[in-house]
Amino acid sequence: MPTYDLIVETYMPNLENLKKQAKQILRWHREHHYPVAAQIRAHLPRFLNMPDSEILAASFKLSDAQEIVARQQGFDSWQALKTGLPTTSLKVKPSPSKSAPSKATIVGAEPQLFVSDIQRSCEFFREKLGFSLVFSYGKPPYYAQVRRDAARLNLRCVEPRSVERPVIESTVREREELLSVSMTVATADEIKLLFLEFQSTGVAFHQTLKKQPWGARNFVVKDPDGNLLLFAGPAS
Repeated sequence: MPTYDLIVETYMPNLENLKKQAKQILRWHREHHYPVAAQIRAHLPRFLNMPDSEILAASFKLSDAQEIVARQQGFDSWQALKTGLPTTSLKVKPSPSKSAPSKATIVGAEPQLFVSDIQRSCEFFREKLGFSLVFSYGKPPYYAQVRRDAARLNLRCVEPRSVERPVIESTVREREELLSVSMTVATADEIKLLFLEFQSTGVAFHQTLKKQPWGARNFVVKDPDGNLLLFAGPAS
């Protein structure tokens, strides 16, 4: 049985499906679904400097949602999108050269870090490590995601049981060097550049840049909650 691939040159989204996407965005806004606030802020300039709570409280119409969908598809407006889409139905072209996958492929992983203050953690990742905020959720926020390039980290606010008994004992974490996340770059030059970048922002290092016997060069940053963040690359 042949497999089917959508050929890039002939593929354009179906208008009816795009209308449904716009209605879904509108429904999420009405339901105060916090992750949609980041989507709105990213595509509509008038919301650029507004926090999530203000975006979800602001007036938001179907035409606004349609504008987001249009911009996601590379058009300046919903009308331009409708004009640019083909009127004929799409055909899926068979591609006999590829066989059906025998198993599912995991295409990404998003580590979750336990933190005591979402706002403080988001500021640390943005201002010290060059990440950007994808979304924050809750009133007050108790969950957020930050990203830099292909790396995405989820931040989960967890209150320690007491000052004497935090979520993870700091002495155990440091003694055993329990890493919360490991992130990599492609070249030896990049890992040096990244270390110098973080050094210039004044982050706390659990381990400075070091060449390892297994052929890697890495360093470890400590976030405000003591989470150990490993950054690694090839030694040469």
